[in-house]
Order: sequence, then C-alpha cells, then structure tokens
Amino acid sequence: MAAVVVYRGTILHTKSFDEFESFEQGFVAVQDGKIIGVGNDYDNWLSANKSVDPKTVKQVQLSEFQFLCPGFCDGHIHAPQYAQIGLGMSVPLLDWLNTYTFPTEAKYVDQKFALQIYKSVVEATLRCGTTLASYFATNDLASTLILAREAVRQGQRALIGKVCSNCNSPDFYVETTEQSVEGTKNFIAELRKLNSPLVLPTITPRFALSCSKELLSKLGDIAKEHDLHIQSHISENLDEIKFVKEIFSTSYAGAYDEAGLLTKKTVMAHGVHLEDDEIALLRERGTSIIHCPASNTNLNSGLCDVQRLIKAGVTVGLGTDVSGGNSVSILHALSRALDVSKHIDVFNSQDIRGSGAAKNPQKNYKQLSYKQAFYLATLGGAKALTLDHITGNFAVGKDFDALVVDVSILEKPHRSLTVDELLEKFIYTGDDRNITSVFVAGRKVKGQICYPE
Repeated sequence: MAAVVVYRGTILHTKSFDEFESFEQGFVAVQDGKIIGVGNDYDNWLSANKSVDPKTVKQVQLSEFQFLCPGFCDGHIHAPQYAQIGLGMSVPLLDWLNTYTFPTEAKYVDQKFALQIYKSVVEATLRCGTTLASYFATNDLASTLILAREAVRQGQRALIGKVCSNCNSPDFYVETTEQSVEGTKNFIAELRKLNSPLVLPTITPRFALSCSKELLSKLGDIAKEHDLHIQSHISENLDEIKFVKEIFSTSYAGAYDEAGLLTKKTVMAHGVHLEDDEIALLRERGTSIIHCPASNTNLNSGLCDVQRLIKAGVTVGLGTDVSGGNSVSILHALSRALDVSKHIDVFNSQDIRGSGAAKNPQKNYKQLSYKQAFYLATLGGAKALTLDHITGNFAVGKDFDALVVDVSILEKPHRSLTVDELLEKFIYTGDDRNITSVFVAGRKVKGQICYPE
C-alpha cells in the first residue's frame, strides 16, 4: 500500500452552493490517490487511524500565502477551437460558426494538425487548473481519438465527445445520419479500449439545428443503451432559438426531450434565454446547465441569470466555451460570472433605460458571491457532470483532484491574509502563474511542489 501524504496549511472547498468550508491550519491526507482524511486536527486524526504509521507519513507544509483547493471543472469547452481562440469576437453566434468555426474544425481530418492543437489545449487547461473538462471535439473520429489519448497521456480527467451534425452545416463539414451514428458507436468502443478511468465518452449532438430528429433520437438511444453522458447547447442565441422552434415545432428543451436526450447525465451549455416551462423540464429530468459567461458576452448572446436557474432547482456549472470564450482558464470564467451577476443586478435595480426596469419582479435579485462562484467552478461543475461522487471537493473517499495556489507569486501581500481573503485575492488578481501544482487522482500533472522523498 502506498505511503500516506498529508498536505498541511490552509485548506478550502465547498460542500454546496451556499456552504463554504475552510481550515486555516488544516490537513488533507491522501493515499493511493484517494482522500482518507480532512479537517483541522491532524494529531487526533492520526491517533485515531491505527493503520497509518506516523513514521511513514510524508508531509507537505504549505506556506503562509498558499492554500489547497479542489481542481477546477470546465463543463463546456471546444478543444479544436483552441486553434482560433480570440478571433471573431465581434459577430453573432451563427455568423461566427460559419465564418470561423466550421472551417477550423474541418481541418482536423489532418491528424498531425489535430495532435498539435490537442496536445496544446490539454496542456493549457491543466496549467490553468482544470482537472476535469467536458470536451467537444469534431465530426472526425480519428482526430477525436487523438484528443482522448492526449488527455490520458497528460493525466487529465475528461469527458470527450465526437461531434454529430447531419444538417444545416456546410457541405465541407457535414455527415450523413449513418456516418454520425456509426462514428459515435465506434468512438465509444475505441475509447473504452484505452481502459482509462479518467477519460469517458459523452454523446455530443452539436446542437438541435445541426441534427435531424432522426439523428437526435438515435443518439438518445445510444446514450440510454450505454448509460452515457450527453452534452450539447441550448437557448444560447435568439435567432438560433427561433430556427429551432420553426424546425421542431416545440421549445428548444422539448426538441431534445422528445429524442430522450434530457437525462440526469446531460449537460446543456448556455441556457441564456430559457423559458419557465423549459427550466421546469430540465429540473424534472435532472439535466444541468453550464454557464458560459465569456462567450455569452463575446458573441452578443445575452446575460444568463444563474440565480434564476439555481432557485428553480437546476444544477449549474461553469464553462470556458473556448473559443466563443476567449480564455481556457476557469478562473477567468469565474470572474466573468461574477461580472455578469453584477450587471444583472444593475439592470434589475436601476432604471437605466427609463423603461421601469427597476420595478421588475427581480428587484430583490441577489448577486453571486465569490464563494458561490467558486462552487460553480469546482463542486458545481462536478455535480453537473454527475462526477461529484469522484471529485469536486475534499470529501473522504473522493479522488485527490487538487490545486496548490500561491497568491504571493506575482506580488507578496503586505500583510497576513485570512482564508477568505486568500481566495478572494486569487479570484480577482490571480492567473495560472499562481497555480503552482495540479493533482489528478493524486498524481501531480503540473507544478513544482513535491513531498519529501
């Protein structure tokens, strides 16, 4: 049995949307990649665990300006779009797809190009602290498997989907129904041959507009047969929603539900313009929403009211939505989520348009706190992806997916900071340079900090 490694110092995580827990002089004990102890009284824990030999315990002492927290979860990211990040931010969604995204994704039939980009995107997300990512790949099977193998090689926990689209797409980037279905089945089989507990397949219709009713239904059947995760987009853009209603003669959520694609293992990105009955349907099905504040703003889609979704009982996580989002960092997405929440509060509380907006039903809107946003970036994302039994916080029995953060890397604070201040400072002034170590299932995948040999 592997030695026990104990990280001592400031420990923080969340237990629910409104429950933040921290230990100023705490500890997390890890063995074989699993958390076996957490709290603020290491000596009592050690004396109570007779199976742990104190002489063999390896201790890592965090410094005054360091803290240990769970790894970040990116619930929605398009890996191939990393090649075009930062481009096309001035056009709306549908124009952006046709001008930038579809031509870029079509290039991934070139496996050398695919390996170059996918290697980079996994490296970049790990560097930014993403220990769990839900990736869209492309329509191409071979290159999607390259992404899966790269995630396995670099040790990142990931859900990966071969994108499916058989209509309303350019001639150079579209499949037949049969190609999409068979490609999905082959991807599932090939991914399972990798035999990695970290990387799982997820059924991935691009969005309702790019899939026929027949294809959506067949994908729903595959997901049900294999009990798989599902990911797609919903209610991102008003023009998109209008087209979906015209084609399917139902709501956006209804189009997916009729195909059996709204399940407890489904995440839908965006949800900016969801109607009340759609939110009720998502709650009933157990389907989650991934909030993508950067791309919602960049592509002029709108402001998603996360509080409305959470109050209605819908689970919410955070996504970078690269490359609609202009950063692979969930820390950046977290900050943007706080901005959006503040903007919604301004719209609700101030009659800035002279239209009586301050008298609307949400006049008592409550902004997201930075601790709640931190939940969305960690446990909330893991819960949305139905992997919260494995990761997301430091509950005993979960895998040790964690970050060591040092807020003094860029500039040493001029005084000691409380636990809350350490987190707040990281959120508002930090970047990937402050993340000195990243662990997935106990394995260090980035960083310098080492336990003593």
